[in-house]
Order: sequence, then C-alpha cells, then structure tokens
Amino acid sequence: MVEPVEHFDAVVIGGGPGGAATAGLLAARGHSVLVLEREKFPRYHIGESLITGVLPVLEELGLRERLDGAGFTKKYGGTLVWGKEDTRPAQGWRALGPRGGADSRRWGFRFAQASNYEHSYQVRRADFDAILLGRARELGARVIEEATVREPLFDGDRAVGVRYQRKGEDGARVARCRMLVDASGQTHLLGRHLDLVEWHEDLRNIAIWAYYQGCQRYEGERFGDILTESRPPGWFWFIPLHDGTVSIGYVTPIAAYQESGLSLEDLYARQMASSEEVRVLTDGAFRASGFRTIKDWSYTCTRFHGPGWALIGDAAAFIDPLLSTGVTLALRAAHGAAAAVDRALREPDAEELELDRYEKAYREFLDSLLSFVRYFYHRDRSRDDYRAKAQQTIGPDGTRSAEIDFATMLSGLTGLKAIFPDRFE
Repeated sequence: MVEPVEHFDAVVIGGGPGGAATAGLLAARGHSVLVLEREKFPRYHIGESLITGVLPVLEELGLRERLDGAGFTKKYGGTLVWGKEDTRPAQGWRALGPRGGADSRRWGFRFAQASNYEHSYQVRRADFDAILLGRARELGARVIEEATVREPLFDGDRAVGVRYQRKGEDGARVARCRMLVDASGQTHLLGRHLDLVEWHEDLRNIAIWAYYQGCQRYEGERFGDILTESRPPGWFWFIPLHDGTVSIGYVTPIAAYQESGLSLEDLYARQMASSEEVRVLTDGAFRASGFRTIKDWSYTCTRFHGPGWALIGDAAAFIDPLLSTGVTLALRAAHGAAAAVDRALREPDAEELELDRYEKAYREFLDSLLSFVRYFYHRDRSRDDYRAKAQQTIGPDGTRSAEIDFATMLSGLTGLKAIFPDRFE
C-alpha cells in the first residue's frame, strides 16, 4: 500500500502551548504548517499556574483579551512559606485571613514589582491549551488531533519529515517538511530518537496531587496567589482555580519517598497534616478528585537543534516545577524557535546560524532558572538571601533592588525587554 505523502514548510509534533504557539507564529508569517497532536483537545494537563513571562507571547498571538474573558483566576503574585523564620513581618501578609502558624515564614512577591504586567492567570490547562491550539488553526496552521507520530524521517542526518497514523486509519501517512519542530513535551520524541536526554540527578522528584473544594482563600488581590510551602523533604503547591477547586500537590525526592516506606497517598496525607499553612487552608475542605502522580521531571537535552530540526519546551528541557516556569519556558522557546525557523525557511544558508542563536538565548534563560531553583532548595536561607541570589543571577550591576530582581526572576521576565522592547518601560 502506498503511503499518502504531503509537503509542508514546517511540521510541529505536539499541540501543547509550545507547539501551538510555534505553529501559529509560523503560519502568521505565511508558512505552511502541520501540527500533529496525539490527543483530542480539550485534554487534561498539569501546570496550571502561569507567570507573567507568558504574556508577551500571548499578546503577539492576539490572545490577551480572550484570556481575560475566559474567567480564569487572576494571579497577582505568589505567597511563600519557605526558608528560615524572620521576625520582621512581611508587609501585607499579617492582615490576611487564616493563621497557620506560619506568620514568621510567610512572605512573597508581586508581579507588579517587576513590570507593568500586574497579573497572570491560574488556568485549567485543558481550557487554556485548547485556546492556544484553536488560535494556531485561526492563524492558518493545519492541526490534526489524534494523530500519533510513529517515527521521524531523515535523509542522512537531516530531518525531512515524519511518518504518522491517524486514529481509525489502518495505514500510515507521511508528512515531509523543510523544518521539523519537536514540541512533544515529556515524550521528547526526537530527544529519545537521537539519545539527547540528560537527567538532572539532584532533581529527580516525584509529585502527587489532587483537587479540593471548600478551601479557605487569601483576601484581596492575594485571593489568586499560588502558595508554595516548604515541607521537608519536599514542598506543597496550592493553586486556586476559577471554578472553586484548588489544585494541591506535594513534590518530594524519589529517594525520600522510597525511604519513607509509605504509599504516595499516605505520605501526602502525613505531610499535609503536619504542614503549617496548607493544613489550615484545607480545614473543612474535601477532596473532589482522585490522585495523580508524575516523576523524573528535570532534564536537558544535549542539543536543541540539528539539520532540519529544532526542539522546544519540554521536548528540549524541563526544570523542576518549583517556580511554575513550565508554560513560560514553552512559550519563550516557541517565540525564539519560530523566529529562527522563519528566517531559515526564507534563507536556507542561514539555518545553522539562526538555530544556534535560538539555542544560545534559550539555554541562558534555562541555566539562570536552574541555578536559582537549586539555590532555592537550600531551605536554611533567609528571604534576603534568596533575593540576593536573584540579584546576583540576573542583576549583578545592582541597578535594581534585590527585591525587584527576585520578583523579576519569579515572573519569568529575565531578558524579555530585549526581545519585546515595546512591552516594557
């Protein structure tokens, strides 16, 4: 049986935020683009807490008003119960509702400290991702859902397309392309095929989470805060969503979980019962879902591009979720990769140079986040220490205060002024 063959400027594997954004940006530049998504949208995904680093790319895609109208919880910053106790009251937190015994360790940041972007969103990823994939279609990309990529195709060492199969069809199809973009997430299709994945052994964690109703919430503009509470050897996230449910997860090293001798559910319950803030916020609440788990999150591929191909988002690298950077990383990669692929398609001789530039810029951002995450896991530091580390990482010239640099780091805005000069003062 002869396989049907079609030709495109670019094929994007995966329709999550990174793939959808890349496809939309390329289609808007006039390129023929095919997106192959394994699942049927909307589909469930974790990673609900967005930081303001996503907003410039979402604005470029023309989605800001649509997101404002979607009813998502507005997130103006984050509340932290982390580090050693500090007798100085954290401004604004003492007046907040529930008392969890965490007053001396409760602090945080506001997005408005870092830029004119006052808020981001806490989203249901099924809804958010469907908005992005729909926008890729509107901009001209061809999107096929329930299509499984069986293998990438190469001519020598150059990627030239994929073989894929649509649900309900017996035979495979071939999509040939001038550039192949892997946005397959933690499946990292090309990374596995080319043996590029390197795990960060010090960040081999496991997470368990569920959804609750009836939780207490903070007051005022902190109503939508993500709470990140240290609960050694792991930590909790508490993400309030717009439908009244709250996503509550516990992350811990795999080795610590194995040594505990407990099931993940029992470990979760024990840690919640002994937490300072999450325990109080969930007083009287009930679990409204089953548990979900994921493990082995942090890795980086040794290369992000090669002849005819590029990796973006989780297909290239994933950093521990402590700073809620996953979607920001995907959209920043999408913006950089789309610009590089666009230029490579127009000027083939410039392909390697443009993709090198993309990888260099993306790695610099990744490396700064990874360094900060590793430092943040030292829980014996003070809030001033964490702020100083942020300043050392992104603002060593001291032109801004350490508190502003800390907010900038946790907003995911590092380096964006150079990319989007019209979006920042």
